[in-house]
Formats: sequence, C-alpha cells, structure tokens
Amino acid sequence: MLQGIYEFIKSIFAPIGDFFIGSLVPVGSSFASDIDSLIALVAVFVGFWGLLAYIAFFFLIFRFRRKDGQRAKYVTGEEKDLKRWISWPHAAIIVCDVVIVFMAIMVWYNIKQRLPEADATVRIVSQQWAWNFIHPGPDGVLDTEDDINTFNELHVQEGMVYHYELVSKDVLHDFSVPVFRLKQDAIPGRVMKGWFKPTITGTYDVQCAEMCGVGHGIMGARIIIETPEEHAAWMSQNKGQLASATTR
Repeated sequence: MLQGIYEFIKSIFAPIGDFFIGSLVPVGSSFASDIDSLIALVAVFVGFWGLLAYIAFFFLIFRFRRKDGQRAKYVTGEEKDLKRWISWPHAAIIVCDVVIVFMAIMVWYNIKQRLPEADATVRIVSQQWAWNFIHPGPDGVLDTEDDINTFNELHVQEGMVYHYELVSKDVLHDFSVPVFRLKQDAIPGRVMKGWFKPTITGTYDVQCAEMCGVGHGIMGARIIIETPEEHAAWMSQNKGQLASATTR
C-alpha cells in the first residue's frame, strides 16, 4: 500500500523532475528518476509557500501602509475570525511536510535498503587522487584470475544490476556519479556497499565529491556504459589485466 502511494505521488512530480533536471543531466540509472522526483516535489512545495509568503507580505505592506488620520490597530490573533488565517496555513504546511518526509523515507528505503539481487559486483578503490576499479572477468566473480583492473575508468553493461564495494586507501573520498544520481562516501577502514543499474549507454563523469587534499579537483574518472555486445568484447580483450592499486 505504501509503495502504491509512493508511486502515485512520484508519477505526479516525475515529469517536472525530467524536464528541469533530466534535461540538464541524463537519467542514467533505474533510481535516478526517484531522486529527481523528490527534488521536484520539495522545490514545488517550497516554491509555492515561498511565493505565497512574498505575495502576502508585499500585499500587506501596501494595503495597510500608513495613512493620515488612521491609527494602527493592535491585533493579537486570538479573535476567531483571525485564527483561521493562522491555523489553516499551518495545517496545510504540516501536510506538505508529512508528504516530503514520507517520500524521502520511501526513496531511502527503495535505494538504500532494498538491494536487488546482483548480476555482478565491482570493487571501487579510492586514493589520493585517483580511482581504481576492479571488475569481475568473464566468470562474473571478483578476486579470481580473470579480474579486470582499470585506472580511472569503470566499464559496466547497460541493464545489469551492479553491487559495489567502495573502499578508501587513505582519507575520506566520495564516489559521485551525477548521471546515476549516486553519491557515496568512501571511509578508510570500512567497505561501503550499494548498487546501481545503468539504463543508458555512453561515457559519463565520475568525480570525488569530498575534499581530500590538494589534488581533489583533479580526482575524476569515467564510467563507460556499454551494450551487452560491447561489454563482452571489452571483457574478452582485457581479462586478467592488472592495475597498480589493490586492496589486499
């Protein structure tokens, strides 16, 4: 039931998110539209009440400006005919807040708590100031002889569900993929886990989104999303390739 309510509200705001966010940053993962819809919902609610407040503010300034021969009246707000101007807007704002909190919880649950079964797992190793990606080889299993290790370049297949293991070799980093609407801290000594499912092909940016030293600004990488045929060919050409960084 809750999921149905969530999907209904999401369907209302998804077109707004697609227009204002999706037109600037491609929607590249299965949950990107969830993030965009939530941002659109918050923007609409906050924008509506903000605009209404400004309109009321300037209306009252000009409507009840100082006039000769007219004294100001002290209003406590306790009168019955005035209370509704306070209580009804408050009630409406609380309803909006409840909707925002509900949608935020559902987005968090769907993305962070409901991990779908993985088709493959990749390991992401962050360090000052580079990314090392360890892909499973043709056998689909990490830590075997056909693993493919790459430097600043992550290769994934469109339509596959990937789990990731994100680690840091030195300081705090952050694995940020705007096209996926994905942003995950890498914490030294911990393995941060999550998932994504690419829905488009192409080459897109990966960036560290956590200040990590003087080279933070150049700590970028690429994520290359390929068709099944392209990905199979890439794996065949690169299986067993070693990189300079390892977590072992």
